[in-house]
Amino acid sequence: MKPAELVPGSDHLGPPEGRPALATAYAGSRALGSVWLNSDWTDATGYSGKPISILIGMNPTGTLTGLKLVEHHEPIVLVGIAESKVRAFIDGYVGANVRDAGRLREKPPVDIVSGATVSMMVIGDSITRSQLKVAQKLAGAPSESAASEAPKVDPNAGAVEDWRALVGDGSVARLSLSVDAVNAAFERSGNAAAAARPEPKDDGGSFIDLYVAPVSVPAIGKSLLGEAEYANLAARLKPGQQALLVAGGGRYSWKGSGYVRGGIFDRIALVQADATTRFHDRDYRRLGELAPPDAPRFDEIGLFIVPESQAFDPARPWRLQLLVQRATGALEKAFVTFDAEYRLPEKYLAKRGPPPPSAVSTATSPEPAIWMSVWRARATEIATLGVALAILTGIFFFQNLLTKRPTLFQRIRLGFLLFTLMWLGWWEHAQLSVVNVFAFSGSLMSGAFRWDSFLLDPLVFILWTAVAVGMLFWGRGSFCGWLCPFGALQEFIGLAATRLKLPRLTLPWGLHERLWPLKYILFLGLFGLSLHDLSFAERAAEVEPFKTAIVLHFVRDWPFVAFALAMLAPALLIERFYCRYLCPLGAALAIPGRMRMFDWLRRYKECGSPCGRCAFECPVNAIHPEGHINPNECIQCLHCQVLYYDDHLCPHMIQVRLKKERIAAQGPILATSLKSKPALAQASPARASDTTKD
Repeated sequence: MKPAELVPGSDHLGPPEGRPALATAYAGSRALGSVWLNSDWTDATGYSGKPISILIGMNPTGTLTGLKLVEHHEPIVLVGIAESKVRAFIDGYVGANVRDAGRLREKPPVDIVSGATVSMMVIGDSITRSQLKVAQKLAGAPSESAASEAPKVDPNAGAVEDWRALVGDGSVARLSLSVDAVNAAFERSGNAAAAARPEPKDDGGSFIDLYVAPVSVPAIGKSLLGEAEYANLAARLKPGQQALLVAGGGRYSWKGSGYVRGGIFDRIALVQADATTRFHDRDYRRLGELAPPDAPRFDEIGLFIVPESQAFDPARPWRLQLLVQRATGALEKAFVTFDAEYRLPEKYLAKRGPPPPSAVSTATSPEPAIWMSVWRARATEIATLGVALAILTGIFFFQNLLTKRPTLFQRIRLGFLLFTLMWLGWWEHAQLSVVNVFAFSGSLMSGAFRWDSFLLDPLVFILWTAVAVGMLFWGRGSFCGWLCPFGALQEFIGLAATRLKLPRLTLPWGLHERLWPLKYILFLGLFGLSLHDLSFAERAAEVEPFKTAIVLHFVRDWPFVAFALAMLAPALLIERFYCRYLCPLGAALAIPGRMRMFDWLRRYKECGSPCGRCAFECPVNAIHPEGHINPNECIQCLHCQVLYYDDHLCPHMIQVRLKKERIAAQGPILATSLKSKPALAQASPARASDTTKD
């Protein structure tokens, strides 16, 4: 591509400089702007788990002048969404100034592309984040960098002080916990087993009295360690490397059970922003006592060197996190955490002058991860889905009560399926796909797994979580029979066909049994392709018509629409044809679904022999002629349970009802017979007397 497409008027780009890389766009020898790759400057990981790379151009005033999509692996935009729509979305950021970056992160300058909401949000967020970071770097050039505006430790500031002064002004942070405070924390945690084992208070001592300080700050290090010990520490530290001192007393040890030679300290962690550091034995040195004469004696004192790989800055706020554990069983433990917050006192920081003038705002406010913003923005939708899942859980747990009332149950089921199709599918586009399985397994096998990628779409994430839990209880049917929008669409098509009195076909059992494996063959073939070439597998996954029928509302090129209609049309004659024989997602869920722990569907001993009513009426023919229910094919529609209690349809229940009716009918006759017997008994002596007289 030509440089002028990114920075108008430029004819060439200078060599990339710095890390992250930044290139200058020139017209001859005159600099017109800067060019960078968004994924070099900020997290641009999309739903696929791989970065979305975009070349971005910006002029000296902080205004974006051109953007070019370089590479992406987003499954939702690989096929089906015109590339022109994606380009139009990206081009909508041209003219956006860095001063508007915060506002644009909340409301993009162009409409989100329907069907690719998550991917487009990642693109927009990475554009504005990288724009802000580049502007901040340029704002300090050439004399200073933007990083110079951050607080820095002054190695000559401060003086050697006693223990009382160090604790008093915050040079040493303290975390003091009483037994009552720890017991209360376990009670608040909601863990009943942990709350039932409170810490005893018989000795009257504190639970832990913990102190922490950054001894790599010269004045603090010399005060706590002494001149000689601090000199030894300074000699061990590499440029920019930091060290902490941790001291504590009380009944609880901060060293933890993992402290063995070569092990880790599993009860403490250094946390700064999003970075967490756990210390190993190699980072630790034991100390016997502290230098200040008025310092108390501690049971445990440790000196920790922060690894070079951790970008720890003592001038910025940080905290030492203490993990308190409590046994709840022979092997089980519960945990709560407490934080020793630390902010370096101003007296140790270098004095900062006024910021250099700049045409670009360099405000640096902490920004939440994009998935957090998405979850907050979609709180209503998340709550709605949570209520729906709670209702579905209630339906399954109280299915015996509901299926005894066929009319009520049918209304509830149809209402839930309508919600699944209209709101979950067509409105929220929360249709699960086998592509999600490929993305998850691919990220695990490549070692690039990140929760952030899967948290970008909260409804899909919650659905997958619910499906995973549901499979342990009910197999794949909790999703396929109730939460799949495409499955719901097929079921409504079948109901419409019944109302129109169209003929319904029942395939011979032998043919039906041979068609079952097709979806497993499709899934295994697609999964094998994903191991070789994920992008090609995602394209091949178009055998799922979900994207066309649910996500894009049939607004797509005619071959895709024709295919989707071809997959739906058989539902007019055969109930859930696609679910039964062709759905690779159903096959993917059926495999782990065999691990379910419970069998909720009730059966009589007569089921299958001699009775075959349930097998005949099962909507998806998941019941074998001999009465066995195939859990791999069952969609948990509960129709067999409705029959189970119906004394006009189930032969077993019909016999029970007829027996009760015979008993009820014989009741009056028997009662009349019992009433007449005393009269006969009284008449017999009289007749005998008359005979004697004669």
